[in-house]
Amino acid sequence: MCGLFASVGFEPDRSRIDIVAHRGPDGRGWQTYVSQAGPVALGHRRLAIIDVSDAGLQPMPDASGRYHLVFNGEIYNYLELREEMRARGEIFVSDSDSEVLLRAYMLWGEEALPRLRGMFAFLIWDDRDKTLFAARDRYGIKPLYLFSTPRGVAFASEIKQLLGLPGLNGRMNIARVHDFLSSGIADHTAETMYDGVMQLRGGECARIEVGNAGPVPVKTRRWYPATAGELSISEGEAAERFREALAESVRLHLRSDVPVGSCLSGGLDSSAIVCLMSQMMGSGTGGAQVNTVSACYAEKSVDEKPFMDMVVAHAHTQPHFVFPKADDVFQRASDITWHQDEPFGSTSIFAQWCVFEEARRVGVKVMLDGQGADEQLAGYHGSFPYYMADLTRRRQFGQLLRTMVERNRYHGTSIYEQFRNHLVPLLPRSLAGVLRRQHRALTQHNWLGTDILREKGNPGTAFQLASDELGLPPVTDLRTLCMTLTYGSNLSMLLHWEDRNSMAHSIEARVPFLDHPLVEFNLALGNDHKIVGGDTKRVLRRAMKDVLPEGVRERRDKLGFATPEEIWFRGPLRGLVEDGIEKTLSLYPGLMNADGVRALAKEALNGERPLDFTLWRIVNLGMWGERMGATL
Repeated sequence: MCGLFASVGFEPDRSRIDIVAHRGPDGRGWQTYVSQAGPVALGHRRLAIIDVSDAGLQPMPDASGRYHLVFNGEIYNYLELREEMRARGEIFVSDSDSEVLLRAYMLWGEEALPRLRGMFAFLIWDDRDKTLFAARDRYGIKPLYLFSTPRGVAFASEIKQLLGLPGLNGRMNIARVHDFLSSGIADHTAETMYDGVMQLRGGECARIEVGNAGPVPVKTRRWYPATAGELSISEGEAAERFREALAESVRLHLRSDVPVGSCLSGGLDSSAIVCLMSQMMGSGTGGAQVNTVSACYAEKSVDEKPFMDMVVAHAHTQPHFVFPKADDVFQRASDITWHQDEPFGSTSIFAQWCVFEEARRVGVKVMLDGQGADEQLAGYHGSFPYYMADLTRRRQFGQLLRTMVERNRYHGTSIYEQFRNHLVPLLPRSLAGVLRRQHRALTQHNWLGTDILREKGNPGTAFQLASDELGLPPVTDLRTLCMTLTYGSNLSMLLHWEDRNSMAHSIEARVPFLDHPLVEFNLALGNDHKIVGGDTKRVLRRAMKDVLPEGVRERRDKLGFATPEEIWFRGPLRGLVEDGIEKTLSLYPGLMNADGVRALAKEALNGERPLDFTLWRIVNLGMWGERMGATL
């Protein structure tokens, strides 16, 4: 995992790569080239994971000096690709996956991209043809931002590397800020929360031809389509194929020349990865133990330590536990916001920060994590309305009643509440939208009802925009929901947060659930392999029989990297939350309806309404403005 920077037409500025020294403390590279449009610069900060020798330093040239690579990520099938190319006469001088990537591009050009299994963002400068090629992995695991003006174009791993370039004023992109405040969704379009800063999306690439008039406009294209096939197979076959695909992915993700560990939340996803790692490493039979790092709390409502303990005992891991404290939330928030570049959604990001901080302390340089399974397999409890609506359309009323009863039994969701909430998704979209807007206005005090947001905000929903941007089918059932969650909305945002939190501590985070053969299989599975009655992620539960401890495999609650945010905000952090809200309102006057925000906060903090992540989003927006200098 590394940090990169490239510019065409701008004056080379080596500090742009040093801003992200945390992404690559093991090596620094900088090279400039000549073009008719002005200087071209490539910069790289290296985190050495595979072939830690100097042979992996970048920018990496080929032997002829024509091609020059800067690369962030891992190509997990680099050994197989290297053998394939050696059979064609290619000669390699290092053991790095970076050299394999460079030679694959030289041999196959853009057609190399579908051959890659991994996470990547890379740039290749062709010094003969004066072109710059950029590409990002299928699901956007690794970041790649860009800023383009008539003067030139620049690419970077983090937004902060671009701030201050001529023509970039640091103003907020109000439409995307509106999406974040109203729905908590970010990274769902090519735009960022900074006006003028864009990103290559997952599965996109771009080629910039540098001519006399300067760089041509950056035109991106999808090299990996956002689609899903359709499979009709039995539960038994689905479970067997899922298990084989996940095990193969974990095997590939263990390739490393430095210590590998895993985040462990006690949920199904991270626990499955830890148990498979343990089997492959022989932890219970004298092999190396898996180092696991977990966040725990005294508050029983969010503490998952009993489930973590089950996995630790079952998989014979070497556990490490951290105990995030309320007092540290606001003390750390400014630094976390700087690393994230943009506002983040909840204090769960603080908990994740603490996990990676502990991993660094104990000397683990690569951490596997369970990100991505919920999006592919409808693991969120918010997936139930889509499942239930589809049952109703198919007139499967017996299964619908079973689902309501089991949700009440497993999750405590009242039958009455399910009937009430189930009504809106069944209505025509236009009427349902009206009712949702009316409900939002009545219950949220119209706190987003300002002239600024009416003029420049997103008039629709962020979730719908995420689907429309990629031309995905309307979300009507679990299959279409999982496509939008995976390609368009939640996953992109979660990967952003994980990348920044891990790289802030110079740790490589790997996500085995995002190996593309596994993802393509999961998205093609029918709805009944995902939710059955009150059961979520059905295929994962069946596939992990005899792999997971039964107490974990059969658990039905879902927390993730949760924190006791409700207890903290209504207790020891209440004053800081109220002060943070006032700072945001003062910093961005007119952006939000101040009276509505205060009324919303008062009711939530007094326990008169549920306390969700909205208050944190408002507070953190002001922290972002203070630390990053974002203006209206």
